[in-house]
Amino acid sequence: MRIEEVTLRATVADHREGPREPLPQVAFAGRSNVGKSSLLNSLFGTRLAAVSKTPGKTRTINYYLVNNRCFFVDLPGYGYARTGREKREAWGRRITTYLEQEDRLRLVVGLIDPRIPTSPLDRDLVTFAREAGRPLLLVMTKTDRVGRGELARAAQRLARDLGTGGAPLSFSAHTGAGRTDILVAIARALAA
Repeated sequence: MRIEEVTLRATVADHREGPREPLPQVAFAGRSNVGKSSLLNSLFGTRLAAVSKTPGKTRTINYYLVNNRCFFVDLPGYGYARTGREKREAWGRRITTYLEQEDRLRLVVGLIDPRIPTSPLDRDLVTFAREAGRPLLLVMTKTDRVGRGELARAAQRLARDLGTGGAPLSFSAHTGAGRTDILVAIARALAA
């Protein structure tokens, strides 16, 4: 897949307020500060998604129209501790509702930081995607910050902990490593 044109089409609190075009959607999900915005900007080849060092910055569902053919959907990060429990639960419900109800959803890209122990929230995302019948692509982010041996051990740990059977893809926003593999996987999901 080659991204030639991308625009931020909608920023909404509830997916039912999002774009209504019958175009397929690819959702990006992960814990707060995992690097979703950096990954999206790398895929886009331009800086459209807001990047912040403060976890939990994305609090809305952001729809990016890609090549006038599909939407990349940036979901709010989960698990941000400084946000009140009530807000965290509301965000969780919004994400869950989107994943359960969105008929145009073709792939969930689950982002995981390999430097952090596997969290119950990461396990929940994998379990929920399976139960909802959604294809899931796991991607380890920030891989330039760990050595090869540590990265290989993290990939094995995640495959074991999350029961995926295979190692997640690796991605670095800093070097761009893994970008092509992710775009190929997305193109396959959209073609299926």
